[in-house]
Amino acid sequence: MVDVDKDLHSLIRAAASRGRCTTVNQLVEVVSRETGLPRSWVAYEVYLMWKRGELNIEHEPLENAVMFLASVDGVWYWVTLAITLASLTVVMLVKGGPLMPIRYLLGAVSVLFMPGYSIVEALYPRGDELAPLERLALSIGLSLAVVPLVGLILNYTPWGIRLIPIVVSNTALTIALLTVAALRKARYASTPRDCFT
Repeated sequence: MVDVDKDLHSLIRAAASRGRCTTVNQLVEVVSRETGLPRSWVAYEVYLMWKRGELNIEHEPLENAVMFLASVDGVWYWVTLAITLASLTVVMLVKGGPLMPIRYLLGAVSVLFMPGYSIVEALYPRGDELAPLERLALSIGLSLAVVPLVGLILNYTPWGIRLIPIVVSNTALTIALLTVAALRKARYASTPRDCFT
């Protein structure tokens, strides 16, 4: 039986370094068997070590992009896609009345944030390269740079610069960039890494 937390931490580190990509459940089970301690206590200590940065726990790789998008890691894609499509729907359907503030809000988000956000997510798929404030600032800045380019391109098309072509092309660009970002994130998530370091 282990009495000192230091001994338990060294046992956890030793068990984690023994195998490649051992799951957390297997780690807890092995240490619990070796020490005779309850699994809940060992799991709590593993959690505390992870929170303090003494143990790096990463998720196991997913097999393909569909599994990535169906997992919890893919929720950001579906939420941003829903916001983009909702803004398209509201801007196209709401012409006046009490829903105009929602149209203004979703229209501003789709023009001032979404295109840049999708570019940032495509360029930095890992998620830990930039701080959240840096992501926000880059998203707004890139949106302010990309949306006028879309307008410039539309100026030389038969559709011209009108509401429907602008909204549709902005939405199409955002969805295309979000899909690229999702594929890059899925590729990163599918690369095998050591679960414990």
